[in-house]
Amino acid sequence: MTPSLEDFRTEAAQFLAASGLPRRPEDDTVVWGVGELDVSVFHNLSREAEAALIDELKSWQRRKFEAGFGAITWEEAYGGRGLPVAYLDAFDELESRYQLPRPHETFSVTQHLIAPTVRLLGTDAMKKELVPAFLRGEQMCCQLFSEPSAGSDLAALGTRAVREGDEWVINGQKVWSSGAQFAEWGELLCRSDPAVPKHAGMTAFMIPMDWPGVEIRPLRQMSGGTSFNEVFLTDVRLPDSYRIGAPGDGWKVALTTLGFERQASSNNAHVGGSWRQLLAAAQWAGVLDDPFVRQDLARAVVSERLGLVATARDEKARDNGEPMGAIGSVRMMQWVGRMLDVTAAARRILDHRLVVDSGEWGTFVWGDHVLGVPGYRIAGGSDEIQRNIIAERYLGMPAEPRGDRSTPWKETQR
Repeated sequence: MTPSLEDFRTEAAQFLAASGLPRRPEDDTVVWGVGELDVSVFHNLSREAEAALIDELKSWQRRKFEAGFGAITWEEAYGGRGLPVAYLDAFDELESRYQLPRPHETFSVTQHLIAPTVRLLGTDAMKKELVPAFLRGEQMCCQLFSEPSAGSDLAALGTRAVREGDEWVINGQKVWSSGAQFAEWGELLCRSDPAVPKHAGMTAFMIPMDWPGVEIRPLRQMSGGTSFNEVFLTDVRLPDSYRIGAPGDGWKVALTTLGFERQASSNNAHVGGSWRQLLAAAQWAGVLDDPFVRQDLARAVVSERLGLVATARDEKARDNGEPMGAIGSVRMMQWVGRMLDVTAAARRILDHRLVVDSGEWGTFVWGDHVLGVPGYRIAGGSDEIQRNIIAERYLGMPAEPRGDRSTPWKETQR
């Protein structure tokens, strides 16, 4: 029996009140010098600290799942409650009043990208084994898509998968695989038929990250952390039962996951700093009378407000059953634009304090933001890719010429 939304809210509020989580202060004004300021875009943590953060997130997800709040809109077959999305919105609003573990991309990829992809396109056995484990927070996933020569042009990838009976022999390299060192599973995209055009010759798999022949090497980012990884696959023998979709349907699987990714990215909270934090920095630095600083702050405020308007519009469209489609690319570019506005203001306000670690509270830490933001102009498809999607699928403009669309992959220049 479906509870009323009011009864559900009461149930959720009771669960959260008994969780032991501290409440967020109702006043969100930033007090300079109080607490810890984290405005990073990507984690700048030691491996041990990052693993501990993921364990916190997994623990909280398990508690929510066991209490009936970890998969609110998912089917009962996966341990969910099958409730309308309005119930999820209600829980998220109540949960936002508490201080939660900081988000981590591996957790988001698992819950919002790969779990729904497997639900839509995985085998029955895969759905039964993996989806509940992902939703409970027991196991984490990463994407194994991009390669050194196939980033924005993902369809150019060259990691080979050759079928031998009931197995696939896989060789190749992936890169920029966020959280691979902490993931139990990866969603892997391979070239299975080089004799057909690039979009047609791919096959997708789920692969255990501790499988023989899989090697993970963390990459040190310029912002300090090691969230990204290289993954090398050497003579990996993967059972055909781990395949997602039919052979050759890998591009369809990839587009499904990327669609979830753009939607999730467009709904991101204000990662990497807010205008309130910038205002506190400007007040401390004594630069509020600078007209250029005031302009930068105004842009940051307007960008943030427009983000809230966009979220409200998208929620209304979702409630009306309208698919996000190419709007996901619009929202992603708007979100990146908001972060760039924050970057511009931080650089002007703090000036040399961004590059000199003087020990002053709230200053040098903004370097993590400035060095991290460019990464999100690439993640999930570069700015240029997003603009193409908007132009072709939203505005209906002619597609740009693509000479290799009908050329067999093995004959293309790489």
